[in-house]
Amino acid sequence: MRIFVTGGAGFIGSALVRHLIDDSDHHVLNFDALTYAGNLSTVAPVAGSNRYHFVHGDVCDADAVAAAIADFRPDVITHLAAESHVDRSIDGPGAFIQTNLVGTFNMLNEARRYWQTLEGDAKAAFRFHHISTDEVYGSLGDTGLFTEDTPYDPRSPYSASKAGSDHLVSAWGHTYGLPVLITNCSNNYGPYHFPEKLIPLVIAKALSGDTLPIYGKGDQVRDWLYVEDHVRALRTVFERGEVGRTYNIGGHNEKQNIEVVQTLCAILDRLRPRADGQSYAAQIGHVADRPGHDKRYAIDASRIGDELGWQPQETFESGIEKTVRWYLENEGWWRGLIEEHAAAARRGLAG
Repeated sequence: MRIFVTGGAGFIGSALVRHLIDDSDHHVLNFDALTYAGNLSTVAPVAGSNRYHFVHGDVCDADAVAAAIADFRPDVITHLAAESHVDRSIDGPGAFIQTNLVGTFNMLNEARRYWQTLEGDAKAAFRFHHISTDEVYGSLGDTGLFTEDTPYDPRSPYSASKAGSDHLVSAWGHTYGLPVLITNCSNNYGPYHFPEKLIPLVIAKALSGDTLPIYGKGDQVRDWLYVEDHVRALRTVFERGEVGRTYNIGGHNEKQNIEVVQTLCAILDRLRPRADGQSYAAQIGHVADRPGHDKRYAIDASRIGDELGWQPQETFESGIEKTVRWYLENEGWWRGLIEEHAAAARRGLAG
């Protein structure tokens, strides 16, 4: 098939592009605006393939979207392009409304126009797959899991913009008959993660001798999903998922943030000990929590398992070990990004 990937130079998008080129026969178009979090180095390992194509374009530019779709003629559009950092959404929500809502509207409009030109089997086989987040469901208490039927209750500008984009996709399916799919995933981690997010940020700060900032008590709980498990799930959904269906994707790995940081410190102690012999855990420091910080996310991923046969292959322990080793072996990649984009700076205080 011909797979049109928006945001294919970002963290999850690039993992999907690499997976599709390495492990399938699909042709891939990577459509990316190359904002601060998008970098073509993430797809360099597969960029030489004759099945890989790149277009520098913005989902907010309807003409560019239309031209790229018309030229590539996709069988599937997987829409990952999004502003995604909660802290940045607190400081500057406008970019999130523009990219996540207006950009998704443009993608739906242009996908529908293109789909209406198709005939027969090509029209029946076309899919628009929207990739979203579990944050649209709000915050859980100490028990319970998010299911596909959990009411939406977004708490941050980021999650509100993603909730709105989910509703747009659903509406285009119901109103216009566009064959849509939605997936909502838990917290991803793994190689090529932009170093403003918790796991790569802690690794970077640990190696630089800086304080490892824990928001509040660090007792917020997240379900951690290794990015390569996630992209296998995405491929499963757009290849075999039921049109109009939503699928939650989780790693079955609930961890408090403080546990994640302590695990990272223990692995670094073993793989790259501090010169003074102390544990990296000595660098942990508690800082002011971010406004509206959701307490707990946890995914019930039984639907995608029962209906499509997907299960995560990595445990948190195996995935986090692979992740730390990758960051230790690729310091040049993330150190350059930190310097260029002030990625390690504190954001989201709503001051």
